[in-house]
Amino acid sequence: MNYAGIKYCDIANGLGCRTVLFVSGCRNACKGCFQPQTWDFHYGEPFDEKVQQEILDSLAPEYVQGLTLLGGEPFEPENQEALLPFVSRVIQKYPQKNIWAFTGYIYDRDLIPGGRKYTKDTDKLLSMIDVLVDGPFCEELKDITLKFRGSSNQRILDLQKTRKSGKIITFLE
Repeated sequence: MNYAGIKYCDIANGLGCRTVLFVSGCRNACKGCFQPQTWDFHYGEPFDEKVQQEILDSLAPEYVQGLTLLGGEPFEPENQEALLPFVSRVIQKYPQKNIWAFTGYIYDRDLIPGGRKYTKDTDKLLSMIDVLVDGPFCEELKDITLKFRGSSNQRILDLQKTRKSGKIITFLE
């Protein structure tokens, strides 16, 4: 997997101060996407051990609340496969930190068994994510007043409560 960028001490992509990993590769190709360069799976740099260690080190300060995954698209099958062992390392080293992820796919349609982006890694990866912002960016529904979303069709899911209850439970709404 390649990554398009990393932001440290970011406050725009989840609650609190966070480290944000922008992965490369996305097949959604949403009209009006704010980073279409990240659609290319070869864009950016390799997500190697050195970069992974830098991200892990950036999470050490107490004031950093957690890690956010976005892109590109973290839930493209090849990205899920690469992110699963890394997110496992984050959780193992920092169990008190939270994980947010953004996806253009719809949780209860695309990321469930039989869904178009469901893989052998999906359930395990989802089990480690606290908050999932789902749904494609829709330019005609763009709303800059929304927190942590670009368009009004997107949802902010409390993923752990959603998975436990079997029904969609939103976060911050």
